Amino acid sequence: MKVHEYQAKEIFSQYGIPVEQHVLCHTANEAIKAYQEIVTDKVAIKAQVLTGGRGKAGGIKLANNKESVRQYANEILNMTIKGFPVKQILVSEAVDIAAEYYLSFTIDRNTRSVVLIISASGGIDIEEVAHKTPEKIIRYSIDPFIGLPAYLAHRFAFSFFKQNELVERMSSILQKLYKTFIETDASLAEINPLVLTPQGTLIALDAKMVFDDNALYRHPEIHALFEPTPEERIEVTAKNRGFSYVHMDGNIGCMVNGAGLAMTTMDMIKLHGGSPANFLDIGGSSNPVKVVEAMKLLLNDSKVEVVFINIFGGITRCDDVALGLIQAFDQLQTDIPVIVRLTGTNENIGRGLLRDHSHFQVAETMNEATLLAVQSVKGGNV
Repeated sequence: MKVHEYQAKEIFSQYGIPVEQHVLCHTANEAIKAYQEIVTDKVAIKAQVLTGGRGKAGGIKLANNKESVRQYANEILNMTIKGFPVKQILVSEAVDIAAEYYLSFTIDRNTRSVVLIISASGGIDIEEVAHKTPEKIIRYSIDPFIGLPAYLAHRFAFSFFKQNELVERMSSILQKLYKTFIETDASLAEINPLVLTPQGTLIALDAKMVFDDNALYRHPEIHALFEPTPEERIEVTAKNRGFSYVHMDGNIGCMVNGAGLAMTTMDMIKLHGGSPANFLDIGGSSNPVKVVEAMKLLLNDSKVEVVFINIFGGITRCDDVALGLIQAFDQLQTDIPVIVRLTGTNENIGRGLLRDHSHFQVAETMNEATLLAVQSVKGGNV
């Protein structure tokens, strides 16, 4: 689960990580009031959307009077950044910057540990730095039994600074960010940039946090911040109905029983030149009602041009799945072709039921079914 910058900064502040003065606003008039309250010559007006690249998209502007605050606030509030409409902005104290740094904690699944990622080349071009000069990005794996005690934090801080005072400040921020990361069950806690002012102060000028969905039950105060996108709302609905569903960008809707088979199905679609629209695991149940709900979920995606149903009947009975599909199409009016591969318990009965229904194309092997699905969206040419 992602949160907005202003929400991440509130969490940072609770853990003692320094951030600049800021006020959340929803209108240009609120932005002008915030500008007057902050009592500063210059402010940054920042779009609050759950995506990166705001600066390059024009979603961050500097203003030094009420007129420019109003102008930029109105402009940004009428923007859409990467498909996200801007509904709120953050009016922040503009900070003089002597240097910018990057630091984050995230999960490294290869080493099964938290990893600290730091760079003395922070800012909006950090992705380019990682691509062109990866040697400037330093990674440290954190031993979960040791964590980040003062001696390690000082060691990492010396990667940035030589002056003891700055090393102390940086090591304190590192320890506090690590504590934030661990105690909130985050999967990412990022400061980019962490800025050094000419006065020697370190400030988290931007904040990003992503949380482990599976741990949100332990953090109701964080879960309350959840602002689902339309796709995420569908995923939540699917979860409540007992499915594992992830939306993707393709046009072949997939319904499969079993996560491994679902992954294999998507691999087969890509192998034959197609593009899956989703990951959908309906689990081991053979309840026809569940199949009906899964079909509704797939057909509600406007990008789906064909549905590929791949069922291996172990616990799941193929005839029950077939009955569920027939019931679904008695309720749903659609011309979308449906390719079905049934293998396992009562497979011959299931195939027979579907062959008597004109809407389904029935295949016996996964390869045959995949080819039929890809051909359906490519006009018969693979």
